Amino acid sequence: MAFLDSILKVFVGDKSKKDIGDIQPYVDKIKEQEASIAALSIDELRAKSDFFRKKIKEDQADIQQKIDALQAEADKEEDIDKKEDIYNQMDALKKDRYEVEKKTLDEILPEAFAVIKETAKRFKENTTLEVSASPFDRELSGDKDYVTLEGDKAVWKNSWDAAGKEVTWDMVHYDVQLIGGVALHQGKVAEMQTGEGKTLVATLPVYLNALAGNGVHLVTVNDYLAKRDSAWMAPIFEFHGMTVDCIDYHRPNSDARRKAYNADITYGTNNEFGFDYLRDNMAHAPGDLVQRPHHYAIVDEVDSVLIDDARTPLIISGPVPEGDRHEFNELKPKINDIVNVQKKMLTGVLAEAKKLIAEGDTKEGGFQLYRVFRGLPKNKALIKFLSEEGVKQILQKTENFYMQDNNREMPKVDAELYFVIDEKNNQIELTDKGIEYLSGTDNPDFFVMPEIGTEIAKIENKGLTPEEEAQEKEVLFRDFGVKSERIHTMSQLLKAYALFEKDDQYVVMENKVMIVDEQTGRIMDGRRYSDGLHQAIEAKEDVKIEAMTQTFATITLQNYFRMYNKLSGMTGTAVTEAGELWEIYKLDVVEIPTNRPIARDDREDKIYKTKREKYNAVIDEVTELSKAGRPVLIGTTSVEISELLSRMLSIRNIQHNVLNAKLHKKEADIVSAAGNSGMVTIATNMAGRGTDIKLSKAVKDAGGLAIIGTERHDSRRVDRQLRGRSGRQGDPGSSQFYVSLEDNLMRLFGSERIAKMMDRMGLKEGEVIQHSMISKSIERAQKKVEENNFGIRKRLLEYDDVMNAQREVVYKRRYNALFGERLRVDVANMIYDTAEVITEGNKLAQDYKNFEFELIRYFSMSSPVTAEEFEAMGVQQIAGKVYKAAFQHYKDKMARNAEMAFPVIRNVYENHKDQYQRILVPFTDGVKTINVATDLEKAYETEGTQLVNDFEKNITLAIIDDSWKTHLRKMDELKQSVQLAVHEQKDPLLIYKFEAFELFKAMIEKVNKEVISFLFKGELPQENQQQIREARQTRPKEKLSEQKEEIQNLDERAAESRAAGQTQRQQPQVTETIVREQPKIGRNDKVTIKNVMSGESKEVKYKQALPLINKGEWVLTKH
Repeated sequence: MAFLDSILKVFVGDKSKKDIGDIQPYVDKIKEQEASIAALSIDELRAKSDFFRKKIKEDQADIQQKIDALQAEADKEEDIDKKEDIYNQMDALKKDRYEVEKKTLDEILPEAFAVIKETAKRFKENTTLEVSASPFDRELSGDKDYVTLEGDKAVWKNSWDAAGKEVTWDMVHYDVQLIGGVALHQGKVAEMQTGEGKTLVATLPVYLNALAGNGVHLVTVNDYLAKRDSAWMAPIFEFHGMTVDCIDYHRPNSDARRKAYNADITYGTNNEFGFDYLRDNMAHAPGDLVQRPHHYAIVDEVDSVLIDDARTPLIISGPVPEGDRHEFNELKPKINDIVNVQKKMLTGVLAEAKKLIAEGDTKEGGFQLYRVFRGLPKNKALIKFLSEEGVKQILQKTENFYMQDNNREMPKVDAELYFVIDEKNNQIELTDKGIEYLSGTDNPDFFVMPEIGTEIAKIENKGLTPEEEAQEKEVLFRDFGVKSERIHTMSQLLKAYALFEKDDQYVVMENKVMIVDEQTGRIMDGRRYSDGLHQAIEAKEDVKIEAMTQTFATITLQNYFRMYNKLSGMTGTAVTEAGELWEIYKLDVVEIPTNRPIARDDREDKIYKTKREKYNAVIDEVTELSKAGRPVLIGTTSVEISELLSRMLSIRNIQHNVLNAKLHKKEADIVSAAGNSGMVTIATNMAGRGTDIKLSKAVKDAGGLAIIGTERHDSRRVDRQLRGRSGRQGDPGSSQFYVSLEDNLMRLFGSERIAKMMDRMGLKEGEVIQHSMISKSIERAQKKVEENNFGIRKRLLEYDDVMNAQREVVYKRRYNALFGERLRVDVANMIYDTAEVITEGNKLAQDYKNFEFELIRYFSMSSPVTAEEFEAMGVQQIAGKVYKAAFQHYKDKMARNAEMAFPVIRNVYENHKDQYQRILVPFTDGVKTINVATDLEKAYETEGTQLVNDFEKNITLAIIDDSWKTHLRKMDELKQSVQLAVHEQKDPLLIYKFEAFELFKAMIEKVNKEVISFLFKGELPQENQQQIREARQTRPKEKLSEQKEEIQNLDERAAESRAAGQTQRQQPQVTETIVREQPKIGRNDKVTIKNVMSGESKEVKYKQALPLINKGEWVLTKH
């Protein structure tokens, strides 16, 4: 592959050089501007920002005038079709305005970048800068210590507090940083090595894009970096009149958080940006929204956010009825027992296999060995035996034999096993013997699912009464549901016991199971494995099993960040994931040259047969390096290995620090000492990202920081991150990785050639192989894993794209309802769609009578077409006539409602306007009542029209939210059920797309019908017109939880939306929901009902009235 790359470079050219060549003209123009910008006075330098802002506004002025004119026209226009055309024109013009903005920013880029560079230079060269005080300077002087006022002058200091640490500005942009800044502005990913100043580079595109006034988001991976960087860089931006804030300082849904989003530049973590988007789409008043439209974002550590966390859904969830009911504790002893029985049995099988292979019977010995591998691949005795000469080849030969002909012979291997583990795909399957063992003799059908079709046929053939038949079917369905959940619980417990290890994938702290991020080694607080797996691990570890929750709102990070008009990112390791970044996000990766050449010595990997030999060699090497006065950073892949190496170093009395998920609170102290002479630091991958280890001159002279990697990670990026801690800004250093054939990567994906070569060379214990060919072979194994992971993420994206398309439709409707501006257009579309659905269904059946009934039920009007016209006309013609009649009827109805309400509103306004600002007005459709909150003064000034608009908004929001929650639950269930399609040789994704479309179509139809039905029937109850009262901003608090879910295994990846986190936050909601206004009515109570068409009233028992009310022909008036 390397040879092929070198050939391609000869003919096509080096992409990296081409990218830099394309950007270099911008850098040359910036350099040309530097002299003239440097000659400016300090006030003239600041005035440049106002000049840029003015130019951006002037270039957009023509388009903005057209948008304003169209908005004024839309406000006056009554015709719905014309109104919709105007809104479409406005949307198109807004896109044109953005294109003009991009062109202007490209024009001013050289000068703007030169301004920021000169600003950084003046802050570095002067302890104070005296400027003519602007109103913004005066405002800042009240909050910030680094700005003081002296008469009409403002004095800016070059020292300030950055998240608890005093900093003095000492940075000016290098030329290579200008290249990085241009790449970021162009919406690309800039790959910059450690110590090259990514935070400073970001100031260039952030300043330039913030000039447009539409907001720039700088996204970080944790809140410490967000708070630090926002405080560290803020004075540079504020000096030019820009507002800077960090959302992580403020509570969700607060005024302070809204203010942070309205700032020119907003820092924050990826999670909080995503959660705020979801919270905004659960809001019930425009004033509750905090985010602006998504304009431009720069993502720091872009590979971590857009690759590693891309498939992680952010979920806001609420309690489920009986969510704490489960069978984990009941089934746990059975699973614990079966795992121990298989372990005990396979220990004997492994001993037998060793004996047979030693005697030369490789056929039977290989068979027994393969059986152990299928049943317990992580068994340490097995892993050790496989590292012996020739053994791995026997296993591979046996595996090839039994996997041929589509696994035809595999049942012979699995016959004696209770369960089979597929370690590569992280899956586990119970065998028939296992099912039999778990069921026991008392209840052999304990785990056997009933065959629904057969059992229903049996019930129907019994000749039972309808009531008895329904009862038996109910029992059958209940049995099916219980066993389905039981099998799922058992499957997750089995995974928890056989595939997940404490202090490797997770740790137990404060009586909670906490997931450890495999990429960074950090604890992922608030994140849970999905689909009940986390509960299974909680049961295994005897900690509290948290209750299940229901999804209210969800989005994956990859879909959240694809909403921005422009997206860019920066990291030290992106080239290995360039294909994925381009394919999913259309982000091109540009390799930025280093300011000084890298002096680090990256050595070829050292390969040992066993882990024991490898760790002994690591300790020997660390001892020598430490004695030579060099600091050493040892990278490990798990908490368990870091603790093992710590014990080994303690035996040799070598002073060291340990940094892992259990000790993460000491991170800052440990990192600050890591560069001291002779200091040894053992760290999981958490020492990789965002960690800057600084060295003294004595340490540099001794050879710099030594990196020792104890294992190759599945992803090359993680290894590169670890290497990048050394050799910062041209410092000396070295990196060396130690690998054994027992390592996970080598066992699962390592080349057979390495094992064969070590056998042929007859290596003795402790001997090592070190060669570039071996290192390349390991990199090929890593590429296999990366390709596999990319495939999984891409497939998950296809599932998520279905959900995303639906989410966009629902949230757009919700947004229109929230602001009310385009709601009347949406209502008109709902009327037309409902008219079309009613017409299509009844025209197909030629059922005019039902057609009439449905028009009365949903539109409360008689048919505008006769039976003869219905027979003769086409669907579109009939639907058109129904729509026109229904929409006119609706407008008349709303006008009547406004007229009816106005006398009461006038009375309240004239007598109590000093008392009330907002009032509650009850509306009813005869069955349900909704209290509509409206502004008293506006309702009075518009003669009741504002009340009608608020009525439309309230009912639309309430029905959309209720239907969307139900739909999300159905989508969760669909994701699980489609996985069974594999057994029918069908693609689950295709079935998911088809079924999801049908579900969504049904949901939209239901929403349309329910909204239309309530709007057409809704009116002020005659007897309650005097019950208008003050609307208080209070509501019963609802327990909501927010969490990120960890999608761990293939079947769970298809069900990531099942929520399970429990970090509960109480969130007040502002709008009134549908409530029962009247007391509960008894079935035999007498009630008065009124016919919606004829106006006839009659008194009947409630149980007789109910069917008529449900049909929509009658409404309840008195009880």
